[in-house]
Amino acid sequence: MADWKNPPRLFIPGPVKVNDDVLQQLARPTLGHRDKEYGVLHGEVADMLKKLLFTNQYIFLSTSSGSGLWEASIRNCVHPDETVLATCCGAFSDKWADVVKECGRKVDLLKVEWGKPTLPEQIDAKLSAGKYAAITLIYNETSTGLMNPIYDIAKMMKAKHPNVLVFVDAVSGMIGQPIHFDELGWDVAFASVQKAFALPPGFTVAAVSKRAVEKAKSVPGRGYYFDFIQWAKAAEKNQTLVTPSIPHIMGLHYQCTKFLNEGIENVWARHKKMADFCRGWAKSKGFELFCDEKYASNTLTTIKNTRGINVGDVIKAVKAKHNTIFSAGYGDLKDKTFRIAHMGDITLEEVQELCGWIDAEIGG
Repeated sequence: MADWKNPPRLFIPGPVKVNDDVLQQLARPTLGHRDKEYGVLHGEVADMLKKLLFTNQYIFLSTSSGSGLWEASIRNCVHPDETVLATCCGAFSDKWADVVKECGRKVDLLKVEWGKPTLPEQIDAKLSAGKYAAITLIYNETSTGLMNPIYDIAKMMKAKHPNVLVFVDAVSGMIGQPIHFDELGWDVAFASVQKAFALPPGFTVAAVSKRAVEKAKSVPGRGYYFDFIQWAKAAEKNQTLVTPSIPHIMGLHYQCTKFLNEGIENVWARHKKMADFCRGWAKSKGFELFCDEKYASNTLTTIKNTRGINVGDVIKAVKAKHNTIFSAGYGDLKDKTFRIAHMGDITLEEVQELCGWIDAEIGG
């Protein structure tokens, strides 16, 4: 039986370690979700998220995993007669393309090899056909540790394809890496809170453009739970459409306050410092990065197992000796790579400590 009363410290790519002071926020007395006190809490969280994401548009709080927003963006903003271009560079971007099909929409794929970025010129070549209503992008592919060049993509999109709606999975990128939502010209960007927000899983933050909400008015079959029209009406009243996970929102308030006090640029710099150390450590030990360092994520590092270590055995040893776990590679990459998360409230000192423990198991 798993010892859930003594859980390990998590350096996996989500959920990540949640500090005790954060967990205490989730244990506060609850509020009535239609009461004035809740409206104040909701409004303050939304205002802080607007500052953190550099937007004056909608902030939606969703009691769901990030995967719910895959579906919500498609069901709300793509008419059944329209076609989506899905960019695919790893397991999660691939899955989003599957979700487009499951929602009954037409989809074309722009696939690149896992570990390779999706480049602006590749997207431009596909969109030049003039047949796409929207594009799905992934900011930070959690399966490969790759960060796509989203600012370069956005510049190209605004110049050449301004009418194409842009949906961005920022699940393992938001907070740990820059997002200037309005400047980027995105329509939907979302993140699960168990990544760089360093909260327990089960909740998602989304920035949504006014253009996306307006488009939803012409799209049939939006469903109920994720209906952007109803979400927008609720958000304008500092409410959610359905009963939310109020403990998560209390935790978000605490974390967003902390990020703003630190300064979001400093938060980004802190994540980059951890990433730089982790990448340098891997290379110094005879490993290679799975993707080109130019496109390496600042929130998690995927390391190619060029030394042929038994990844599973090392993970088990570190857990047994230190009650701490990092992650094997994803799917087919299970033994070919391993992954170390460095996001949220994880510190540089903790990453250094973990890498030292791995050193002890693999012989330095």
